[in-house]
Amino acid sequence: MNALPRFPNHVSIREVGPRDGLQNEDVILTTAQKVQLIDRLADTGLTLIEVGAFVRPANVPQMADTADVFAAISRRPGVVYSAIVPNAIGARRAVAARADALQVFLSASESHNRSNVNMSIEQSLAQAADIAAIAREAGVCFEAVVSVAFGCPFEGDVPLDRVMDLTARLFDLGAEQVTFGDTTGMGHPALVRDLILAFYERFPQAHPRLHLHSARGAGLANVLMALSLGVDRFDASVGGIGGCPFAPGAPGNICTEDLVHMLHEMGISTGIRLPALLDVARTLEGMLGRTVPGQTIKAGICKHLPPDGAPRR
Repeated sequence: MNALPRFPNHVSIREVGPRDGLQNEDVILTTAQKVQLIDRLADTGLTLIEVGAFVRPANVPQMADTADVFAAISRRPGVVYSAIVPNAIGARRAVAARADALQVFLSASESHNRSNVNMSIEQSLAQAADIAAIAREAGVCFEAVVSVAFGCPFEGDVPLDRVMDLTARLFDLGAEQVTFGDTTGMGHPALVRDLILAFYERFPQAHPRLHLHSARGAGLANVLMALSLGVDRFDASVGGIGGCPFAPGAPGNICTEDLVHMLHEMGISTGIRLPALLDVARTLEGMLGRTVPGQTIKAGICKHLPPDGAPRR
């Protein structure tokens, strides 16, 4: 009989709701509302928060005030406030706004890359090199995200070798971490397994991060598969809001409070106070004027968890 998998003792969660969540909402929050949301999230124990994106306002109007948001947030000690930057212009704006980390997005398919950032993959890699140099000069973290790593809405299946080759080039540019995005929710547990194993074989000293979406209910199933392979870094969005506005049918992100609840039920720590996180999700519903997709906000915290929502022992 095969041994049961050993899950990580602790999982790091990057909250992407203020960026990836809000960018796909019809309602555009005010700067003050975004600042309130980010400050409240930082008070839950989250230590990684994606604040916004320095992109063209005409393309993503929800992110037009990202510099103003950075200027107004109350920075909590130990919290890394990151920004998405598609090019050198965005990177310089992010550095000026005092972002702690710069994230560049590249797609694993030419079609999606052109739809997302209006560039070829090679052009995006050239921009990534410029962004890496700007980050090094400023002394901030440079990270990369490979979008549509689990499948492209335009091209279908994406070869794993292509994903790994692109990852190698990003590491060569100095990326401190590479995140794999399931941009349109095409991932399933077997595909997650194959990608993670391919990553470990190619980059045995590195640690992957996963940015998973919730299409067809597979989000947390994909997390479970990744956990069983030792992955301990995930992105999630408060309330489960979000998605890619440049990919047809893109579903929302996995929900932060649902992910935290599952991990705590499994005895895996996150450092996040679940009741406080649920309060933020309820506040977000008021800001958006609608219910959010998350399930824990509806069902409540399981009675088996401690009152403070801490992990089971």
